[in-house]
Amino acid sequence: MRCRAAAGRLLLALLVVLTGHLASGATAREGLAGGSGPLTLATAGDLTNYLGPLLAGWNRAHPSEHVTLVELPDSADESRAQMATDLRAGERSRFDVLNIDVNWTTEFAAAGWIKPLPRSRFPLDTFLAPVVNTATYEGRLYAVPYVTNAGLLLYRKDILAEAGVTAPRTWGELERYAKTLAPARGLEGYAGQFLPYEGLTVNAAEAVYSAGGTILGDEGERVTVDSAAAREAFGFLARGVREGWIPREALAYKEEESKRAFLEGRLLFLRDWPYAYVAASASGSPVAGKVGAVPLPGPDGPGRSVLGGSNLAVSSHARHPDSAARLIAYLTGERVQRQVLTRGALPPVRAALYEDPELIRRFPYLPTLRTSVLAAAPRPKSPLYGQVSLVVQAVVDDVMAGRETPGAAVGRLARELDELARR
Repeated sequence: MRCRAAAGRLLLALLVVLTGHLASGATAREGLAGGSGPLTLATAGDLTNYLGPLLAGWNRAHPSEHVTLVELPDSADESRAQMATDLRAGERSRFDVLNIDVNWTTEFAAAGWIKPLPRSRFPLDTFLAPVVNTATYEGRLYAVPYVTNAGLLLYRKDILAEAGVTAPRTWGELERYAKTLAPARGLEGYAGQFLPYEGLTVNAAEAVYSAGGTILGDEGERVTVDSAAAREAFGFLARGVREGWIPREALAYKEEESKRAFLEGRLLFLRDWPYAYVAASASGSPVAGKVGAVPLPGPDGPGRSVLGGSNLAVSSHARHPDSAARLIAYLTGERVQRQVLTRGALPPVRAALYEDPELIRRFPYLPTLRTSVLAAAPRPKSPLYGQVSLVVQAVVDDVMAGRETPGAAVGRLARELDELARR
């Protein structure tokens, strides 16, 4: 009996060791082995200076896991380039946690730059459903949604009210008001972010999606842009510039330039992110109290936005991956997500916050934004997304500048994207 008991205790001990070993192996496969310690978080420029205080709260509670914030340029393209350069450095990489544009997740995961994450560590079922798709690649979670976004149509509600009309729901209404109401009041009609950079890719994709089309399928393996919907979308953008209700100077607009034009009272309509609505409505804004926001219009009714925002990912060369995962859980928790909205004016990923009466009183656009996010679609998913975006920018810039017809541009875009897909 004593022998059998001893053997039983030995077997139990072996099982405990084996179970621990298997659990450790599972954690390693998920890329989170490595214990705890200090971290570096890399992000594009923090335009509202909200992130420092959030990280200060973490640092006070976790002194042995102190986070150093590294701010990269405001431009998405420049920020991505600096992150990519650092990640290619391998073991010499400085960054542990990356605040990445939602559409970089596929590219970074395919390149092996970021680690897969265990779904069980994050309450993904409490997030707005569409945002989780932006954080996956080939069925695995490679990042955690942090901030979401959807494009809105900002408009001068005072001017539309004087004219006795409501906010446009279709492209036809938008064109008509931009061509008639705007010049009658000394305003330009409509603008978005039309400089050839990531913002132009977003605006072009939204036009295609709103017309019922797509650009790529099967995570970049199939080109779907050669369609009547894409030709209609490109025609809408080109016609605006040609007819003057999209001002030619808007071809040089990024986010800040377009927001400034609207805040200064020079535009009737603006496609932008919710932070522009917050800025336009703030005390001291020349258009405060005169601004409304609705979902983007489409050819025959409400259109479809691109899903914006950012995800938090762990570098493949992170020094302390487990600490990195805990930091991500902290930043995506409901308490901090509320501060992301109230301090940073950035849309949170937690679904419950969009139904909070107190937040809706402070941010009346939240129900509209929720509707837009739930109907939004990601930009074209591809491991070669950076190159895909450059191709889209070049082609759409030629269309809007009048150097190429919409039909020819769609054909050219399909050919160039097909060449990328076959690489």
